Amino acid sequence: MDFKQELVHGRLIKRYKRFLADIRLDNGQKVVAHCTNSGSMKSCLEEGAEVYLSPVNDPNRKTRFTWEMIKINNGWVGINTNNPNKLVFEAIQSGKIPGLEHYTQVKREVKYRDSRFDVYAENGQQEKCFIEVKNVTYKEGKCALFPDAVTTRGLKHLLTLQDVKKEGIRAVMVYVVQRLDVDIFAPAKLIDPNYSEALKKAYQSGVEVIPISAEVSPHKIELKGVLPFEL
Repeated sequence: MDFKQELVHGRLIKRYKRFLADIRLDNGQKVVAHCTNSGSMKSCLEEGAEVYLSPVNDPNRKTRFTWEMIKINNGWVGINTNNPNKLVFEAIQSGKIPGLEHYTQVKREVKYRDSRFDVYAENGQQEKCFIEVKNVTYKEGKCALFPDAVTTRGLKHLLTLQDVKKEGIRAVMVYVVQRLDVDIFAPAKLIDPNYSEALKKAYQSGVEVIPISAEVSPHKIELKGVLPFEL
């Protein structure tokens, strides 16, 4: 996924009210950027760290920038939670995710009962598949963990994916890890034990789990390789 316009460089002053961040641009100007990440952003918040913002041209929006990434331990971490959906959608269309190739129709934001999944794919009448995508930025040691805060919405998606599987439809959880300094993925049991247990049960019931790393840069975000996982 290429960024359509040049990003703006600055440094993080502070993040506050979950969805706002004060940024000092290179020219000394202080701006407020929108933060799409509603989680705690544990392990990817460091005041004074380099950041990149995307400028927003919508005159109706109060904030003129969207926070895209932050540099932690000499590597970029993608914190825009909207980007993984685009990444996975494009990658499935082009057959670049192992196990999710050969789909002829791919759609975004498709409803199933009272839930809405990020991606729906099918291959004629042979196979139908609902895919939910989650953004992962939290890490401990070399392990990427999800979630970084209790997620009732995420829990609902896991339960609904089990219903999808019961109806004979393929159900997949894709975790996009927007940092390269990890080797394995796991649920964050200490932060949200209910989600952790639900993910384990969903996997045992046939819901597939695909954690995949992404290389983040000021020019583009590119999916790299599937990570091993431990539930």
